[in-house]
Amino acid sequence: MFKFKQYDFKRYNISMLIVVILLGAIGSFLIKQVQLEDENLFMKQIVGLAGGILIAIFVSLIDYHFMCKFYIVLYLINLVLLVLVRVAGVERNNARRWLDLKFFEFQPSEISKIILILFMAKLFTIFKDKINNAFVLLLAIITMALPTFLILTQTDLSTSMVLMFIFAMLVFASGLSWKIILPILLVGIPSFVGLFWYVQQDYQVLLSPYQQRRILSILNPEEYAEIMFQQDNSIQAIGSGQLLGKQFIESTSDIRGYNYVPISESDFIFSVAGEELGFIGSCIIILLFGAIIYKCLVTAKKAPDQMGMLIAVGIASLFVFQVFVNIGVATALLPNTGIPLPFLSSGLSSLLSSMIAIGIVLNIRLQPKKSRG
Repeated sequence: MFKFKQYDFKRYNISMLIVVILLGAIGSFLIKQVQLEDENLFMKQIVGLAGGILIAIFVSLIDYHFMCKFYIVLYLINLVLLVLVRVAGVERNNARRWLDLKFFEFQPSEISKIILILFMAKLFTIFKDKINNAFVLLLAIITMALPTFLILTQTDLSTSMVLMFIFAMLVFASGLSWKIILPILLVGIPSFVGLFWYVQQDYQVLLSPYQQRRILSILNPEEYAEIMFQQDNSIQAIGSGQLLGKQFIESTSDIRGYNYVPISESDFIFSVAGEELGFIGSCIIILLFGAIIYKCLVTAKKAPDQMGMLIAVGIASLFVFQVFVNIGVATALLPNTGIPLPFLSSGLSSLLSSMIAIGIVLNIRLQPKKSRG
């Protein structure tokens, strides 16, 4: 479990921890700006950030090979938690995604991302010489489809899309032959275009009515003003921050545009960042995320074995997708979908998941160098 004698602590990526702490501090500040008087989101986030850093450090000392030994157990636990959500989960805003643990509401789909990255990395490592075998690909697709379907039934389309993106990146990184990839792309791209057209039709059955309206609203914003108001207000809030942000320039009014953006403490936290910190502050946040993703990819490149490489690639893919989609939604470039911005959005489940991911990447970096073959 702990292999201190084998770890090269000179390779401990302290700079990544510093970047995470900076993002967490910025997120806590933004949450404080948006919380109501009767809320305590700021203190919860501060406590969560402090605990999350300790968890990341603790996880960074656990050998990822040890974690992956229990890949089947973790996978089964994940399925049980997702079924429990379906049976006895807390429902909010037409979505059932949380388990009430009394002291806080836990969202199993967040930790599912990490468990499935570990599971798939282990699975592809076991069958690394048979990755192009149809049976192996079918096994991987089925084992990923089960939890993804359970999450989709929570009406959590965004997390399902995250998992599909991670799966695609892991399959590609595992060494799938271009003889298989090219036909998939040739069939997949036209199929995606056709699917995108289909879900816009009145007779489609894949999406719920409100999910379909969200897609239609981004294509025809004038016709769906009642749906676009959240994103429209978000754009106005971001734009009002101008270059430096209202936090650093004198303003004749204390009114903030993000107060008219529902869920601004979580899914639309970037609207708060844009208004308070301006264009420069928003760019700094994006650069900090870029630094984390870059460090994950460097860790993948220098990983001692294929399993470590796949885990780091999966975690990099997780951050890439969530950052891109969250900011894309806040700036109305993408249809509205509920997905948190790592380390910034309010929510202990998301913060815990992100911190565990960082801890695993730190552990991969600690491992002694070996030839991956």
